[in-house]
This record gives sequence, C-alpha cells and structure tokens, in this order.
Amino acid sequence: MAGGVRKKSSPGPRSRVWAPLRTLWQEKHLIVFKAEYTILVASVLWFLEIGINIWVIQKVAYTEIDWKAYMDEVEGVINGTYDYTQLKGGTGPLVYPAGFVYTFTALYYITNHGVNIRLAQYLFAVFYLLTLLLVFRIYHRTKKVPPYVFFFVCCASYRIHSIFVLRLFNDPVAMMMLFGAVNLFLDGRWTLGCGLYSLAVSVKMNVLLFAPGLLFLLLSEFGLMRAIPKLSLCAAIQMLLGLPFLMENPIGYMTRAFDLGRQFMFKWTVNWRFLPEWLFLSCYFHLVLLAAHLLALLLFALRRWKRPGESIMELLKEPGKRVIPAQKVTSDQMVLILFTSNFIGMCFSRSLHYQFYVWYFHTLPFLLWSGGVKKLAHLLRVLILGLVELSWNTYPSTTHSSAALHVCHLIMLLSLWFAPGVEEKTKSK
Repeated sequence: MAGGVRKKSSPGPRSRVWAPLRTLWQEKHLIVFKAEYTILVASVLWFLEIGINIWVIQKVAYTEIDWKAYMDEVEGVINGTYDYTQLKGGTGPLVYPAGFVYTFTALYYITNHGVNIRLAQYLFAVFYLLTLLLVFRIYHRTKKVPPYVFFFVCCASYRIHSIFVLRLFNDPVAMMMLFGAVNLFLDGRWTLGCGLYSLAVSVKMNVLLFAPGLLFLLLSEFGLMRAIPKLSLCAAIQMLLGLPFLMENPIGYMTRAFDLGRQFMFKWTVNWRFLPEWLFLSCYFHLVLLAAHLLALLLFALRRWKRPGESIMELLKEPGKRVIPAQKVTSDQMVLILFTSNFIGMCFSRSLHYQFYVWYFHTLPFLLWSGGVKKLAHLLRVLILGLVELSWNTYPSTTHSSAALHVCHLIMLLSLWFAPGVEEKTKSK
C-alpha cells in the first residue's frame, strides 16, 4: 500500500519446518555435548544397536553357560516338582525366586523347550533394546549426562552385549524390569512402580540393592503410614508368586530363593582377585563387608540424601505434618538416590561375577556426572568408564584388574559423597 507501513510477514509453513533444522546444522558440533539433544543421539544409537545385535547373534559364537541349567530347572517345575530343594540344573540347585521360574518357563515354551537357542538370542536382543529405551528415557528426564556418553552405555561394551545375547543370563531380565520401575517412579506412579520393582526382585535378588534407596524415597514422599501399603504390595507379590512352592516346602523355598549366605567360588570373582583365597572365603571378611555396606548406606541417608536439619524420624511423618515443609523430590534426586543405593551395594559386594556387570553398567554415567568433585573432568570420567569396562573384560580377572575396579569404585563413591546435597541444590537454583 502506497505511503503505508508494510506489515511484517509471519514465517510461512516451510520456514517453520526448516528453521529448527538450520539451527541444528549450525550447532552440529554441539549435538554430542548438549543434553537437549539426548533424544536425537539416543535414537540414532538405538537404531544402530538393532544392526549390532543382529550382527553379534549371526557372527559371534553362542557360549553355553547357564541357559541349559535354567531350562532343566523350570522343566522340573513343569513336571510337577514344587519342592525347591529338589529343583536343580547342570550348574547346581535352583537359587532364584519364583518370578524367575515363571519367566523362564515362558521362554522354555517359546523356544521349543529351550532347544531353539537362536530364537532365545533374538528375544534377549529385544530385552536389550527395551532396556536401552528405558535407560535413555531416564537420562532424558534428568538431563544430567552429555549425549556423547550414551555411546559408552550403548554400543561400546562387549561384555554387556555378551551378557544379553550370547549368554542369556537372567540378570538382564531383572534389570529391564528395574529400569521400567524407575521410569514409573519418575512419572509419579509409585504403586505400579513398586509392583514392577517386586517382579524384578522375583527374577533375581540383586535388585534388592536398590531397596534402601527406594525405602528412603517412599518415606520422603509419603511418610510411614502411607508407605506401608506400597511396601505391603511388594511383599504380597512375592508371596503370591511363591505360593505353590511355599505350600510344598516353605523353608526350602525361602532358604534357596533368598539365600543371603550363599558362598561364592574364588575362581569367578571379578572384584577380590588380589586377596588370598582363605580371606575371600572367611565369614569374618563377609561380616566386615556387610558392616561397611550398612554404614555407607546410613551415612549417605543421613548426610547426603536427607535435607539438613531434618531428622530421620521426621520422614516417618506424613509430609504435611513435618516441622520442615516437605519438598517434592526432583527427578535428579530420585534417580541419584536409587542408583547410589545400588552402587554402594556393588562396592561392598562379597563377590562380583561377570554377568553382574549389568547390575550397574547403565547407571555408571549418571553417577559419574552427578559427582561433586569439580576437577572430575569429562576426560577423567570417560577414563573411569574405560577402566571399569576393561576390568570387567579381563578374563580371568587379575590382581591388577580387581585393584583397578576398586580404585574406580572408590573415586566414584567419594565423588558422590562430595556431590551437592538437597539443600545446596535448592539454593543454587
């Protein structure tokens, strides 16, 4: 219009489509460093993992370790034996809770009585990919770790691929369920999350290492009285799953499925190779480790997890009745407490076997990037991840590989201890 002010045109549909892509191209060198690109990097790696898992299954030889024993154990149940003391496989007696029996009974039928190993491998590849999706969602929610680190929790670990698709252990199934439960906790679906958590415990008991952290979170969120129904749900699921075996031989089931005093063989240990075998087998050594484990949990609960000035007794009250007004636990704090609880258990474990690596592998980057030591630079964090991976890939373990693993654990534990507490994080925002 002559003499008039030309109206500024709004960007067209094409501009709205291309603008984010132009921004992405301009910042392409930052994609692997900025947490905003977590979904993009994780998606690329996840699709890459589909091809990697197919290649591993097709090209790398399967090694029989526990799969046939698992099939023998569940076959005993299928044939009508419900006395846990009578159930055994080629590697020894059945020592896992009832959820393991039901899970691997389903796999027994799907894989033609356990004979179709290739099909079992592809099923475990699906478990691997589902686990990655659940882990990536946790990291996306917390935005704690730069995307380039996902390469280390995805494609870089030979041992983790081996545990899933070349060895077919029950540990990955339990951890897949555990990460599903953590996602539900992050969504505020605590009852459903507790149910899935209990199912994970029923597949393998190592998931109990997360229990102290979960108990702390339940008390923080609900207080004792409102937490009891959720804890009762966990117990009820264990009772219901174990009912056929409890009715047959309750003591046999409890002592076999939840055997906390099981002795491990020195030749398989990853973390205590530098000790003499007599000390490794000593019950006094085990008691010292248990005491150190409990003390570390207590110190973290009192000094790092709870807010300053708030007593543990206050956590037993409902949030609305506390002297210090309750604050909602953030996603970062929730994941940090759960992962730290498990990590402490790993640090003071009586023995770690090679398949146990999956118990904490996917949590390591979060723990490293949550540390409070400012000088723990990116390069040092990546170096620690590499040393941990190297320690778990050294077979058989050596004095040096076990010592290196403990040094890495100690650095991480100290870093977590010096991480900002709840009150410090609140002030810094």
